Amino acid sequence: MLTIDALREIGVEPEDGLKRCLNDESFYLTLVKMIPGDQGFPKLQEALAAKDLDAAFEAAHALKGVLANLSLTPLQKPVEEITEFLRARTEMDYTPLLETIMEQKAKLDALME
Repeated sequence: MLTIDALREIGVEPEDGLKRCLNDESFYLTLVKMIPGDQGFPKLQEALAAKDLDAAFEAAHALKGVLANLSLTPLQKPVEEITEFLRARTEMDYTPLLETIMEQKAKLDALME
């Protein structure tokens, strides 16, 4: 179940995100519940599979902003990392970073059940 304490258990430090939501816990959790369905994740996967670094950057950059605003650090950090590699159009194997992102997303997803 999604609660502030459950988020803390997966490494989230929600204080800044809560502040951005005027310390309205219900509103904050409503926004967090939207993250699993964010289309940025499949867009990032598809763009990387197609080796479309421009589209991958756009997806990662958008995700980075949303995750940072909600202080979802365990997911935000690898998204920030991949965003910077994509910003530089670095030719590399993005699979390990993408796997880390999806593993962290799965932890968040599990709280929605």
